[in-house]
Amino acid sequence: MMPKIEVMGLPLHAGDLALAQAQVLRWLRAGERQYICHVNVHTLVESWRDARLHDALAHAGMAATDGMPLVWLLRRRGAGQAGRVYGPDLMTALLASGEHVQGRPLRHFLFGGSPALLAQLRRAIQQKFPGADIVGCLAPPFRPFTAAEDAAHAAAIDASGADIVWVGLGAPRQEIWMRAQRETLQVPLLVGVGAAFDFIAGNKPWAPPWMQRHGLEWAFRLASEPRRLAGRYGRTIPLFLLRLLRDEWRRRQ
Repeated sequence: MMPKIEVMGLPLHAGDLALAQAQVLRWLRAGERQYICHVNVHTLVESWRDARLHDALAHAGMAATDGMPLVWLLRRRGAGQAGRVYGPDLMTALLASGEHVQGRPLRHFLFGGSPALLAQLRRAIQQKFPGADIVGCLAPPFRPFTAAEDAAHAAAIDASGADIVWVGLGAPRQEIWMRAQRETLQVPLLVGVGAAFDFIAGNKPWAPPWMQRHGLEWAFRLASEPRRLAGRYGRTIPLFLLRLLRDEWRRRQ
């Protein structure tokens, strides 16, 4: 298992995409039930204000480093193997992997988004990853779920026989949902992947690899969606930097 290092009150797993994929396969072959959260600066800052989100991240089987600033922090603290584990990258890697469990290909379930998006995503997956086995998809309502809806969703997901449920509800909703439903669902693995559905379906452009490597994806996404993201980045980046300075000062003391 990847080592955990605490960053600003939250234990993060220090590993790269290859290590994360290997851990997923170990869990599936061992029959373990887990969930994975992808943590970036925005998610980390929001977890300071939302106790339910912090609880979900703290109890995840893997709290992966989705953003380069967190990767750099882990490396600074001695985790030389730390790398970016980006939700869309992990999803595409496992869809394309051709890996088997119990003598059969991995089974995937898509949970989140609209019916139109899921139809588009399913077509894109069939074109890009023809060997991927999509055993079901479900577009839940864009509001808090009732107890009856939670039960119906769980029944549909478990009946599919999926190995992995890709959860595209957006943060923090998907993290809180996975934490709440983990004990109810029999499906082995839940993975929160945020906007991965839109990226893989082709609705949103991917940042160039060089921008991702240098921690500049936020600038690319801000240029692509200024109205939606300007306020978010304007709030979270200063808070993150202030907390980082305070934590570094305390560590030196």
